[in-house]
Amino acid sequence: MSEILFKKLKAEMKINPEKVALSLENFIKEYTKKLERDGVILGLSGGVDSAVIAALCVRALGPKKTFALIMPEKDSKKEHAQDALNFARELNIEAKLVDITPYLEELGVYKLFPLDKLLSLGKLKGALVRKAYHFYERKTGKLPFLESLSGFKDKEFNSYLTKGNAYYRAKHRLRMMLLYLYAELENRLVVGAANKSEYKIGYFVKHGCDDATDIMPLLNLYKTQVRELARYLNIPARIIEKPPSPDVMPGLTDDEEVIGISYEKMDLILLALEKDWKLSDIVKALGIEEDEVIYIKKLIQKSEHMRKIYTPFQ
Repeated sequence: MSEILFKKLKAEMKINPEKVALSLENFIKEYTKKLERDGVILGLSGGVDSAVIAALCVRALGPKKTFALIMPEKDSKKEHAQDALNFARELNIEAKLVDITPYLEELGVYKLFPLDKLLSLGKLKGALVRKAYHFYERKTGKLPFLESLSGFKDKEFNSYLTKGNAYYRAKHRLRMMLLYLYAELENRLVVGAANKSEYKIGYFVKHGCDDATDIMPLLNLYKTQVRELARYLNIPARIIEKPPSPDVMPGLTDDEEVIGISYEKMDLILLALEKDWKLSDIVKALGIEEDEVIYIKKLIQKSEHMRKIYTPFQ
């Protein structure tokens, strides 16, 4: 029974990348025309999601109507910005590199980070961040990511956690502001790269560059489906295969480590929950512990506020 359920779930996860690509290209064309824009703009990070968006925009509108902003800062790994620049050249699209470090410094964002003065320590700075992240997990028995989705109640760590949230979220919100600045100067449509996996569990910044956009072509695709689409679109293997990274905090360089579960496993759990499978069936089909499914359900519940704007009389 469990093997049958597993095969059924895997079959549901499969997409027809050719059909999906064509559909998304038409979607981009439709809204660029409907909203009377002269082209599109996107944030290109060097990761697979934004690379897929860039490729789809070029296929939909051509390279001359596709513009990318690459917005690293001092905590970003140089390899990601270089991958983004290389891919922009491969697509033959205009790309502008904007170092957002001076803006963040002017706003006092780096001062929120207690280890910022240890920049001269290089890799040791990242190692200390990782150590602090896992210390919190051991001390409280909770993942910092899960706790970050709502207000912090742990007085012992409250100051560090709230400052940490403000520290990395400001980066995404500044990038959003820059995307709209250039979009409005050049009458472009802002295209976001959020995927369904991260949106469902709250692994994004509300009102950030992965949330506040005009259109989100990938929002109905799980991360594993985005990777499948990327292979069809001939995105460079280096980009597809690199570990997905938040790239906003030194030391925390792997999304799966931060979230606490692999995308492959998480996507199947999310799909099963979407199909209203019973907890016992999900556990049997995937050969996992109940706690893993309960954890994903908690992420969905605790991040619900991030997908909503609350108004009176709802």
